[in-house]
Amino acid sequence: MAASPTVLRRRLGQELRNLRESKKLTAAQVAKTLGWSESKVSRIEGGKSPLSDKDAKLLLNEYGVQDSQEIRQFVDLVRRSRQNGWWHSYGDALPEWFKPYLGFEADAAQMLIYETELVHGLLQTERYAQSVIRSMSQAPSADEVDRRASARLQRKEILTRENPPKVWVVLNEAVIHRVVATRDVMREQLSHLATVAEENPHVTVQILPFEAGAHASMGYSFSILAFDDVPGSLVYSEQLTSAVYLDKTSDVSRHEEIFQQLVAASARPNSSVAWLKETAERFGK
Repeated sequence: MAASPTVLRRRLGQELRNLRESKKLTAAQVAKTLGWSESKVSRIEGGKSPLSDKDAKLLLNEYGVQDSQEIRQFVDLVRRSRQNGWWHSYGDALPEWFKPYLGFEADAAQMLIYETELVHGLLQTERYAQSVIRSMSQAPSADEVDRRASARLQRKEILTRENPPKVWVVLNEAVIHRVVATRDVMREQLSHLATVAEENPHVTVQILPFEAGAHASMGYSFSILAFDDVPGSLVYSEQLTSAVYLDKTSDVSRHEEIFQQLVAASARPNSSVAWLKETAERFGK
């Protein structure tokens, strides 16, 4: 599978950072030489901004890359990184701060996810997704709800593709008790969760019980994404009107540590599936 444009930008940024550091240059020094802001260099190296051919060549020249073939290959990657992913066809139906995440998700080899209040988008049913979108949007039109729900369903294709990512999800117990839309919608959603976890060896679902007590991620949902061909992992967390992307080693390590604590405090996978089925049956009564 070809890497998504978002991941290509991150790969390019990592290579540019490596080149800069090999020349013992700081981002501030490069920015001053090229007449840029330091934040521009940071955004490029973090894969958060598209890179133009001109800027790519300026940076390569600054770092002493002179081989014409190497430059051509790099610029080819730059051009591919500017192509739009499937999510761009949804236009304004998806917030701009969320679109980079879709690119990372599409190329992830592993995802570790903790959710405090709702089922993660990859595992939502259509009716559950529609209800969540209505509740979290400001007076959305029926068309907007349908388009956003359609995008969520399209995301799920990564779970059934060849070489799917390994997905490990921990859900706070509140997720399976909070009635989203109707009891019938919840029965369908929880049954779907159980089925996905049972039938897909690359998907693990655990429930964090209330009795586990206080923990290090109270009220804070997050996802950790790792990739096969890009070094380092990425932490993603949503807020009401924006998102946070963290890739510092210390930040990623702390989130990984917390996730393992949540896993240890949760019901085992088999017990969690049984719990989901039992709760789904209760919603059906």
